[in-house]
Amino acid sequence: MVLFQRYLLRNLVLQGRRHLGLPRPGKESSTPAWASDKARSPPSRSGSLGYSTSSGIAGVKERTLIAVKPDGVQRRLVGQIVQRFEQRGFRLVGLKMLKASDDLLSQHYHDLSKKPFYPNLLRYMSSGPVVVMVWEGHNVVRTSRMMVGNTNPAEAHAGTIRGDFSIHISRNVVHASDSVEGAQREIQLWFSRKELTDWDCCDHSSTYQV
Repeated sequence: MVLFQRYLLRNLVLQGRRHLGLPRPGKESSTPAWASDKARSPPSRSGSLGYSTSSGIAGVKERTLIAVKPDGVQRRLVGQIVQRFEQRGFRLVGLKMLKASDDLLSQHYHDLSKKPFYPNLLRYMSSGPVVVMVWEGHNVVRTSRMMVGNTNPAEAHAGTIRGDFSIHISRNVVHASDSVEGAQREIQLWFSRKELTDWDCCDHSSTYQV
């Protein structure tokens, strides 16, 4: 009778482990943790200023800096530019309008400091307010560069922001980070952590359903 009770108890334990998706005692699961839908997702870094990952799809939390330059603000193009990124499905996590200081601009454009057009560039970028934004989404850095178009508007395709709105390279409406690493640096330069908002987007599951 005692042996029979032990047998029943053992079967109940094994059935419970199978129901929970756990391996049998002394036996490793044949499915690696990274391939299992029951595996724990890596800790979210949604509070970070730059690139992070979200459960299921790598790069969903990637972020980029987009800035509407003084000519874009003067021509009242801010709304249309914001609309393009919203319609694409990216999530806006930071937005502000300011007149950039010389110190801020010199840090932002430090790679161009040896170029002959550098003084004119700083003068132009400080001539009026700019609208800077942080957008988040899958491959947002590369996609944003495609949406913005070639630096020279004459070579930018129709349908891109510069192809549709800009005429001359010296007034090309908008800036977009050129790499994930560059985006991290620029976001930290233009925004403090408290100025970025991590929020639940209602269409997120539909946008990234796989």
